[in-house]
Amino acid sequence: MSNQARVKNRAPAPIQISAEQILREAAERQEQHIIDPVVKIHDAEEYQSHLRDRRKHFEDNIRYRREHIGNWVKYARFEEENREFERARSVFERALEVEVRNPELWLRYAELEMRNEFINRARNVLDRAVQLLPRVDFLWYKYVYMEEMVGDVPKCRAVFDRWMDWMPDDNAWMSYARFEGRCGHWDQAKDIMKRYANAYPSSKSFMRFAKWAEYEAKDVDLARTVYESALVELEPEESRQARVFGRFAAFEERQGEYERARVIYKHATKLLHLGQEGTQPPGEEEVSKWEQEKRNELYKAYISFEKKRGDKAGIEDIVITSQRAEYEKRVHADPQDYDAWFEYAKMEEENEIEGVDNTSKVREVYERAIANVPPSMEEKQLWKRYIYLWIYYALYEELQQHDLDRASKIYDACIDLIPHSKFSFSKIWINAAKLHIRRKDLVSARKLLGKAIGLCGKERIFTEYIALELALGEVDRCRALYTNYLKQMPHNCRAWSKYADLEKSVGETERCRAIFELAVSQSALDMPEMLWKNYIDFEIEEGEGDNVRALFERLLEKTGHVKVWISFAQFEGTEVGKGVATARDTFQRAHDQMKEAGLKEERVLLLDAWRVFEKAKGDAESLAKVDAMLPRRVKRKRMRTDENGAELGWEEYFDYHFPDDGDSNAGNLKILEMAAKWKQAQQAQDSSSSCEDESDDED
Repeated sequence: MSNQARVKNRAPAPIQISAEQILREAAERQEQHIIDPVVKIHDAEEYQSHLRDRRKHFEDNIRYRREHIGNWVKYARFEEENREFERARSVFERALEVEVRNPELWLRYAELEMRNEFINRARNVLDRAVQLLPRVDFLWYKYVYMEEMVGDVPKCRAVFDRWMDWMPDDNAWMSYARFEGRCGHWDQAKDIMKRYANAYPSSKSFMRFAKWAEYEAKDVDLARTVYESALVELEPEESRQARVFGRFAAFEERQGEYERARVIYKHATKLLHLGQEGTQPPGEEEVSKWEQEKRNELYKAYISFEKKRGDKAGIEDIVITSQRAEYEKRVHADPQDYDAWFEYAKMEEENEIEGVDNTSKVREVYERAIANVPPSMEEKQLWKRYIYLWIYYALYEELQQHDLDRASKIYDACIDLIPHSKFSFSKIWINAAKLHIRRKDLVSARKLLGKAIGLCGKERIFTEYIALELALGEVDRCRALYTNYLKQMPHNCRAWSKYADLEKSVGETERCRAIFELAVSQSALDMPEMLWKNYIDFEIEEGEGDNVRALFERLLEKTGHVKVWISFAQFEGTEVGKGVATARDTFQRAHDQMKEAGLKEERVLLLDAWRVFEKAKGDAESLAKVDAMLPRRVKRKRMRTDENGAELGWEEYFDYHFPDDGDSNAGNLKILEMAAKWKQAQQAQDSSSSCEDESDDED
């Protein structure tokens, strides 16, 4: 069973006790404090008896608790109050035998001698104390304080020198320097602070030295020298602290040296990467949270300084620094974020345009950007954005730095980097070749384009190479290039047309015709309609009507498209053709063929073109004949089905009824016309009956 008491009756007690009642009872039951009786002494004998009793009391306490220092101190204090100094000293000496390394006991002993103006005895006590406990600072402080109070400067300086030999903390050195300052010995005080800085080479000691020199010694040059020495002489982990730069810049600002302060802020911004919270530059140790907070405060102080003391250029420099930090954060998070690299480089270029020589920074950004090669050498999609970094880099060197040789080297490095066996980029080859041309190095441009044809072989490279040679008037080179072009891409109708245009431009009609013949005889073409059109237009320009007619006939054998028939008929109506009658016959032929094939949409297009032709070159009779052939558009319904043949519902569509079609369609059309007339008659009858009813109601 559980030993815990169980509450049997949970009902409230009949008599409730308040807090006030509890406090009142406690006060009433409190025992009275017994006050010691006042001892009145009337003669020397009673006084000695009282002393014996008190000493016996203290001796008993010491005997009971010998290690308790408070008993010894009270005993010595009692003897001091009774002017028994020898007894008091004897008590302290006995206490020191018990615990000689207690600094508090030595301090009380020395204060006894000092209160009663036993200076030499106090010196002896303190001298014994600091020899035994040289690391206890307050004993030294008491010692030098006593010597300064009695005005013995040489002895006080000697005590400080003895103390400094033990390499005390910062406050001891500051006390020594301030002592010399109070005595008016500023040169000695400066030497002491220099000894302090050499003894403790840290940012804390240098900062205290500089502050002392500025505010106490009033030596601005010495303070500036100390700050500069802190940045130069200290170790990097000490000198590269935000508070060092912050205090140095604040010092220069207080002295009115705003340009020096600005230089310090800029140096700190570059060295400590201010404003770049969240990014860790490569090769730098991790920054603690406290140091990062100090750096943020320093950056805010820099911004505040520029707002108060700076000009437009200074404020813009801060904005650019902030943007640079943001871009650094983005590219550090994702080195393959090429859009961030583009924006970063553009920002640096714009900063350079505004008057700041930032060439090295721009080049550094571009070099870092192009170093982030896409991870895969198989997928071209990953390279499409990356390749523009090289292009922008080369354009920057060429257009802004006017360094064509460096731009050419950039293109060469990019070409060597691209895996041409997997994929290539014609833009790089073309831009590099055009750069050679601007450098007036035509031989290198031709070699590079020839290499591009072998490794890349894209259409754009051929067209640019041909345009270059054509601009130079090298027709034979253009022919050779077109030959290689068509060997690699015989299906390219644009290449055939351009080749033929070249021959036509130099007056080689037969060569042009031969090229067109060779082109249309190819088994596979990407845009044959364009090629046939160019061939026909060429023959029309040459005035060869028979050749044009033969080409149309050949084309109609391959395709019976309505536009071919329309073009054929329109050609016959021109001066090169046989005349309007032949054109009408051509339209009629086309109409008959399409009628047989059941091509209603094409017949409508043909009749519209025929009608326009008759309006332009025919008479009223021929136009009326064509108008009589025009169809009537009828709205109909049909069942819509899916791929499996399932019905999806009815849909409306427009159909065409031609006058010269069969009687079945005409019968259906007559039924529809009769139904429409019957509906109109019904509507007219209903309207007349409603009018008669209204007249009867009025009567």
